[in-house]
Amino acid sequence: MAFALATACAEPEQPAPVNNGSTANKSPEYLAGQKLFAANCAQCHGENAAGTDLGPPLIHQVYEPNHHPDFAFHAAVNRGVRQHHWYFGDMAPLPHLTEPEVDQIICYIRTLQRDAGISVQTSC
Repeated sequence: MAFALATACAEPEQPAPVNNGSTANKSPEYLAGQKLFAANCAQCHGENAAGTDLGPPLIHQVYEPNHHPDFAFHAAVNRGVRQHHWYFGDMAPLPHLTEPEVDQIICYIRTLQRDAGISVQTSC
């Protein structure tokens, strides 16, 4: 019996990241997450989480909370993650980041997602 193999998701259109450079009215958690993201994630996921040739954009419907909840980000940072939606290869774990630091990074990402029109409820 033949089975159809699932392939990685095609790259759907992504919303343009919205960032006017202003950090006015941003929470301390967001600002800390922005710094942590720049130091630990931007090399692959790009400035403002817009993606690079090394990693996917996190400002994308694929990463909205109903598909990739916050615990999925924690798991990716703690254990790494196998390639599954994109063709960038596996993500290595980042064990030096603490749980509160990952929460701050998530706050930053979720705020960027919300600002780009992705349905997100942020708590920061």
